[in-house]
Amino acid sequence: MTRPQAFSEMTVDQQVKSLRDCVQGILSSYEFGAFSFELINHEFNSTYKVLSESGVRYALRVNVNSDRSRENLNAEIYWVSQVNSVRTPKPVKNSRGDFVTTGWHEASGRELSAVVYTWLEGEEVGDEPTIEQIHAMGVAMAKLHSEAEHIQLPPGAELPSVDDFLWGQKDMLFSPVSSLSEADKKDLAVVRTEVEAALEVLSRDAKVQPIHADIHPYNVMWHEGELAVFDFDDSAIGLPVQDLATSLYYLDTDEQDQAFLAGYSSVRELPKFTEKQMKLLKLQRRIILLNYLFETSNPEHRAMADSYAVETLRRIRALD
Repeated sequence: MTRPQAFSEMTVDQQVKSLRDCVQGILSSYEFGAFSFELINHEFNSTYKVLSESGVRYALRVNVNSDRSRENLNAEIYWVSQVNSVRTPKPVKNSRGDFVTTGWHEASGRELSAVVYTWLEGEEVGDEPTIEQIHAMGVAMAKLHSEAEHIQLPPGAELPSVDDFLWGQKDMLFSPVSSLSEADKKDLAVVRTEVEAALEVLSRDAKVQPIHADIHPYNVMWHEGELAVFDFDDSAIGLPVQDLATSLYYLDTDEQDQAFLAGYSSVRELPKFTEKQMKLLKLQRRIILLNYLFETSNPEHRAMADSYAVETLRRIRALD
């Protein structure tokens, strides 16, 4: 008997095809009438544009790689629904009155969780953000921080904490399953110790709170001069400076960094950090992404892991 092909062994096209029945079943739980859907992206999770019978567009996110619990999803949904100062998509209830819908995915042998959100007009900022857009990203983060520092999550809603080095991911770098050399793991361990020491210092003068934890140019939309933030799937309880470092990691120039920080400080005071602390937190972000590349079921991302590891270790060894 031929062994069924594992989801992680499939090509991207095969993975996408395998998800169609699951997506169809999930969307059948909504009062959309006759609907159609098309894939927007298939990366960490899979996102679809949905068109209802009445012509209303929605966005469906299926948690393919995410291990978010129901409590985590409830917290994400509650927070997004409470945001007033920044344009965000809003969660949509299914026909049972629930925001979270599950569907059986035969290829991975498990139930996948999904959330439908209202559609955001505009275009992803993407690879070539303008200084105006980056400034607006800083403004948006500051506004989210100001709103979220006082939010009280309801019963049954809980965000994970990012107080461990790999932010709750399965350890693919330091554990016995790691494909890295002992020398590489030793260098990573040195950085881990430095990051943990830096966070201990930073936490003395700051409080943890809900943070988006993934604001970058591909998670924001631009429409008629206004920025919107989406994809709260990585939202967590952490320090505002950790949110800041995550976004700064994705920027390419000092001018962009300054625009982002200026946007933030135009709304609220910047978190306190030294240049060395920020370097360490940005490097931590890269290491977390490296860990993801070794763990993910996405074949295109897995193919990047080795070269990404080489560059990550180069940056670690160049750290002053």
